[in-house]
Amino acid sequence: MSDPKDSKNNGSQRDSGNSGGDGKPPQGPRNPNMMSRGMVSWLLMGGLVVALFLMFSTQQQRPKEVSWLEFKSLIEQKAFKDAVIVESAQIVGELNESVAGTIAEDAPGNRVAVAIDADVKNLYVDEMNALGQPNLIDTGSGVLFQLLLNWGPFFFIAFLIYFFVFRSLRNAGGGPGMLGSFGRSRHKVVNKEHSTVTLNDVAGIEEAKDEIGEIIEFLKNPKKFQRLGGRVPRGVLLIGSPGCGKTLLAKAVAGEAEVPFFSISGSDFVEMFVGVGASRVRDLFKQAKDSSPCIIFLDEIDAVGRRRGNGYSSGGHDEREQTLNAILVEMDGFESNDQVIVIAATNRSDVLDPALIRPGRFDRQIHVSLPDIKGRADILKVHSRKIKMSPEVDLEKLARGTPMFSGADLAAIINEAAISATLQNKDFVEQDDLEEARDKVKWGRSRKSHKIEEDERKVIAYHEAGHAVVMLFDEDSEPLHKVTIIPRGQALGVTFMLPEKDRHIHTKKQLLAQLRVTYGGRIAEDMFCGDISSGASQDIRQASSIARAMITELGMSDKLGFQLYGIDESRQAWEQPDKLFSDETARTIDQEVKSLIDRTYGETKEMLETHRDQLDALAKALLKYETLSRDEVDRIMRGDQLTKATVSDLLQAEKDKAKAASEAPSAPPNPDLGDEPPGVMPSPA
Repeated sequence: MSDPKDSKNNGSQRDSGNSGGDGKPPQGPRNPNMMSRGMVSWLLMGGLVVALFLMFSTQQQRPKEVSWLEFKSLIEQKAFKDAVIVESAQIVGELNESVAGTIAEDAPGNRVAVAIDADVKNLYVDEMNALGQPNLIDTGSGVLFQLLLNWGPFFFIAFLIYFFVFRSLRNAGGGPGMLGSFGRSRHKVVNKEHSTVTLNDVAGIEEAKDEIGEIIEFLKNPKKFQRLGGRVPRGVLLIGSPGCGKTLLAKAVAGEAEVPFFSISGSDFVEMFVGVGASRVRDLFKQAKDSSPCIIFLDEIDAVGRRRGNGYSSGGHDEREQTLNAILVEMDGFESNDQVIVIAATNRSDVLDPALIRPGRFDRQIHVSLPDIKGRADILKVHSRKIKMSPEVDLEKLARGTPMFSGADLAAIINEAAISATLQNKDFVEQDDLEEARDKVKWGRSRKSHKIEEDERKVIAYHEAGHAVVMLFDEDSEPLHKVTIIPRGQALGVTFMLPEKDRHIHTKKQLLAQLRVTYGGRIAEDMFCGDISSGASQDIRQASSIARAMITELGMSDKLGFQLYGIDESRQAWEQPDKLFSDETARTIDQEVKSLIDRTYGETKEMLETHRDQLDALAKALLKYETLSRDEVDRIMRGDQLTKATVSDLLQAEKDKAKAASEAPSAPPNPDLGDEPPGVMPSPA
């Protein structure tokens, strides 16, 4: 059923600051000597298998050992074939097949060996000559051969470890030590030749642009500030919601100042080895000082800059603390003439360590907020520069219908509108494309092919009509924009608002009007459908949240007064008291919340009973047309008849058009061409 959130708050909502950014900074070529850890692991495993195989093969090929008396007896029997090999510590011979079966049947190659003393090896040789053993082969001392045979596999494994691990790490420029290149910073560098983003690409955050302009001026002309002894801010912290343009603003600073731009994410500092994060921090700041003047941009700094000493210590947290300490030390080590400015961005400034954001480190905190209506219009103009827009497009209207949208949301709207117009083979992007793109970005794609049973369509129509009628006749509610029963996203129907202006505060009357709008769908179902449904689940959740916030957080209860009864968001979780209020106060809060909901619910029901006929007419029109604009809803409220084509008319027109195309008679034959097949040109004669 219709998703209540979509029903009530679903007007044009939320949009802001600039989005996106340009392309990613170019990355340097990968070092060919740097091997991935996965490749090294596979090579080591392969080397180990080969070594074990060699050791196993060596053990399996050992000849059977016999005594010297047995060996002399075999010589006398002429039991050896070919030569007998005399080594430093043994004599080895291969037996004839006739003898091998009884003496060395379990020895590989039918070989036997006798151990000898290397010092008297010549005596054994002389005795074998006396016994008539021909072809004695003396291999010499054979010490090296025996050493390689016994220890060769281990030398092979050691060689693999050295060659593929230590050598590759050293060639990668990591310096001495086992960590090697793990301690090198993994930042991306955008040189001034590649810094294409400027402040002209940033819109909707004029105050932030003005404040960041001072940083640009210092990088361009540092002596101007040093003349009176002033010190440039060492760090600038950009704080704002996701998509507001923090990263884009930092890139614009690099583009305007024409200096190198070192960019790295906070999560890139932390690695599997303890101490790597701190090493990367030191390496980053060293390279930045060598390239000064420059900018270091730390994106999502909350990944390593979280508050220390919160009692949740672990191995990973200790590594993060070491990284944070390294950042603090490096920023304290800046000299006034270093000309290195650190810009950091986060949307969780509340979790940052106080030592990080104190003056002397991050001296400036620039809040990049969601844009107002003028800022949204400027952002839309920036992103529509390269888009072919129809002359009738009104970006000011779209900006008014997108409150609380971020810059990234607005960029997505322009892009989605261009894609939609392209798929429809249009020459320009029209206002309808922008409106549809706005709804798609905010609430999801419309599911026009979704089959809904007629009884459910009726419930959805009355539900959305209830929301729309309350918006129309409640003077404190936001204006109605349009209403539809076409499923969109997770909602089966949506009632859109179009706020007249941005609101930074909400009065008690406005909050009560929001409560009444959420009740409209459920009350309309009960009045006309004879039952209630699960479609109001989100409405119930939203109404409960608003009512409880009014009582416990906003001080809008006469009984409880001007006092906070909810969770203090300025405190950490472990700083919250175990019990915020007494059991008696908790019962009073529950009573006040229920009383508020019951009172506003009764007011809404009375309003809809007064406009019962208009609500019924609006629901029937929704069943017929599925989507109605504000002007069409106003005409229905006045009792006028709509003349636009219904959904059935549009479907029938498509069927008739397809049928006419299939039944169109083929062109009559030309008598001048005779019975020649099509495509044959007539003779010039």
